[in-house]
Amino acid sequence: MARLPDSFIDDLLARTDIVEVVGTRVPLKRQGKEYAARCPFHDERSASFTVSPTKQFYHCFGCGAHGTAISFLMNYDRLEFLDAVDELARRVGMEVPRDTRQNNEDSGTRDLYAALDAAAQFFRRQLAGSDKARAYVARREIDPAIVERYAIGYAPDGFSGLRDALGTDPRRMQLLERAGLFSKNDKGSVYDKFRDRLMFPIHDRRGRTIAFGGRVIDPEDSPKYLNSPETALFHKGRELYGLWQAKQANAKLERLVVVEGYMDVVALAQYGVSQAVATLGTATTPDHAELLFRNAPDVYFCFDGDRAGRAAAWKALESVLPRMKDGRQALFLFLPEGEDPDTIVRKDGAAGFDMRLREAMPLSEFFFAEMSKDVNLGTLDGKARLAERCKPLLAQIPEGAFGDLMKQRLAELTGLGARAEQPAPRAQVAPGKGVRQSPIRTAIAALLQQPSVALSLALPLRFSTLQQAGVRLLTDMVLLVHSRPDITTGAILEHFSQDEQGKALPRLAMAPLVDATVATPLDERVLDDADKREQTFRDAIARLNIQAMQARREELQARLATLDQAEKDELRALLRATSGLPSQDV
Repeated sequence: MARLPDSFIDDLLARTDIVEVVGTRVPLKRQGKEYAARCPFHDERSASFTVSPTKQFYHCFGCGAHGTAISFLMNYDRLEFLDAVDELARRVGMEVPRDTRQNNEDSGTRDLYAALDAAAQFFRRQLAGSDKARAYVARREIDPAIVERYAIGYAPDGFSGLRDALGTDPRRMQLLERAGLFSKNDKGSVYDKFRDRLMFPIHDRRGRTIAFGGRVIDPEDSPKYLNSPETALFHKGRELYGLWQAKQANAKLERLVVVEGYMDVVALAQYGVSQAVATLGTATTPDHAELLFRNAPDVYFCFDGDRAGRAAAWKALESVLPRMKDGRQALFLFLPEGEDPDTIVRKDGAAGFDMRLREAMPLSEFFFAEMSKDVNLGTLDGKARLAERCKPLLAQIPEGAFGDLMKQRLAELTGLGARAEQPAPRAQVAPGKGVRQSPIRTAIAALLQQPSVALSLALPLRFSTLQQAGVRLLTDMVLLVHSRPDITTGAILEHFSQDEQGKALPRLAMAPLVDATVATPLDERVLDDADKREQTFRDAIARLNIQAMQARREELQARLATLDQAEKDELRALLRATSGLPSQDV
């Protein structure tokens, strides 16, 4: 993907008011110069989520979520990077660079999207003009508004309806074939893949048509559902039918309900359950699980209660288990024989379906029920077997309360490891005996909280020769500010978001500024005094420069016999500059 110019991102973030962006989605309360709220990215009772208008970024001291207005939209609105940039650019009246758009979507890809959109429009026209298709839609009691919302269409009977309408030249034929809309027989003859089927366009996260699902109208035909093949735009293990519509219908998705068929999604939406999605003729994959939880904290899997349904549910459990971070829930609803979401919601309405969801089986209950099916927990051998079965799966759960409780439940069932390990108590620091802050950490924190302090340093940077952790990052940050003097804290964090060492920056940007020479935090007034912040930064840099001079002096002294005249002169200057200083200044 082509990278947006740094200057454009800087300008975009400088013009964007992050408090306004976050405040339209999360209720913020002013606290001094910053704003606070309960974190929208994890469950909490107290407000640990902070938004800084001066630094133009947010940070949660509870779960660690952090970033700029761009990353907030990506995480909260579930937008792709370019979509988040587009959204902010529209708000402030900026235009995303045209060459970036073109580089992110080459002409072949754009043509493929256009071909699929043309096919979707063709199918919709065919539905409007087919008595047979409209009679089927009426028989299934699908409202016109739902037909419109999901862009439902009809593929006419016959082998060349789509081909004759859209495949007007060899290039168009090739595009439609690449889009998965044609099939080819052994003789090489090309014909329409979808024939006499109700057509359900599948949309990507930007609402673009990327594939189709077709359902038979004549019950004698098979297969019942037919999906587009995998293409350059469509990978069925990564997409969910109805997710685009669910996001459009809900300002914030509190839950997603995973069902098996397109008609189930459509029927639920018609009766007011607008959070339903369906996998595309495949079991729930890890990519599906990640996509589900990226869009909603609670995921309900709705399957038949027969053997096949429970097997599908177990596959879903295996995919979600490694993604069960704290604050997420996975639940399983098994339907009575002969019922599906379509029939239930038409019979019981949205309230009846919601009642069933409230009674859904939590993942923990389903997990231990399945794992202990053929185990006799009345014997030591049975308990040992259950423990051995469960441990590899439980080890996949991310660290946190849910994983701890699952292991505790296993301990209750088996008697193994019943006493949970208690974390070692944190070392208590006596008042006035705090740990001294390193000059590197102090300098980075000061620079983050007031980037302009870096402009007081002359280049080249003496301390950059130090072989210490954090020196390379601090050097890069200073050079970044020199190259972009108006850069904000948020833009610095955005720039280093992919840097391994940059992961600690958000906390430093929000932490109380600490003097490099003492153990206690500076007076709160330091945070509001630009001169004192700059002095704290310069003091930390001075200490690093002394360390660099001492290291260079010791290096030259170690090879004194082989020094040339220039190095001898350098050593004399270093000895004068560092006279009276200890050999290691920390």
